[in-house]
Amino acid sequence: MFDTYDNIVILTGSGISAESGIETFRASDGLWAQHHIDDIATLDGYRKDPDLVYSFYNQRFNQLSAPSIQPNDAHIALAELQRDFSGSVTIVTQNIDNLHERGGANNIIHMHGELVKARCEKTLKLFPYKELSKSLKCPCCKKAGNLRPHIVWFNEMPLFMNDIYKALSNADLFIAIGTSGSVYPAADFVNEANRACAHTIEINLDSTHISENFREHRIGQATEEVRELVDELLSRDRQFF
Repeated sequence: MFDTYDNIVILTGSGISAESGIETFRASDGLWAQHHIDDIATLDGYRKDPDLVYSFYNQRFNQLSAPSIQPNDAHIALAELQRDFSGSVTIVTQNIDNLHERGGANNIIHMHGELVKARCEKTLKLFPYKELSKSLKCPCCKKAGNLRPHIVWFNEMPLFMNDIYKALSNADLFIAIGTSGSVYPAADFVNEANRACAHTIEINLDSTHISENFREHRIGQATEEVRELVDELLSRDRQFF
């Protein structure tokens, strides 16, 4: 990889946060494994038993808030790239944690929502919270039970898709980090980047069923591979700017 770039788009998945101790979506012994997906990750499940859904996301919020959960060097490296790169760096994440922000990055596109925020079902306004419950009153409509987790559930449209596709259409480098390649539409982002003639890199512990769509592959821990790639990109960038 010897080219220079102007517009970098980065997609991150659960693999980048796993090294910080966040349970991945498919963890066999994680919180997800203790519940049926339809009960805690669909609008129907929320309507049927909001207490169960609130409890599930409160558990995840508490886990994220634990002192042991900290951004790792992959998060920090991406923040450095965003800060020091001469061109544009757009970070899109499938993750609902806030480790990118805590690692120093900004303007993260959370396509699946954010665990640290609740959304008013009436006004769609977002609010921070410490614990969700049916008795919690919404700050804007003043009604209890109107706040739901700001999470994109199954059968709901991911957020900011127009912004994401616009960034991909202008990308000359696309990097996917720690993604399974099995969740759409994110799994198709590499094809959008290829159509824009961008160089495409996949960073993962193992190959995925969409690995063949990438031009370059880096196998290993995100903390090691992301740091190495960011150092390469910034070193090359400084030679020309």
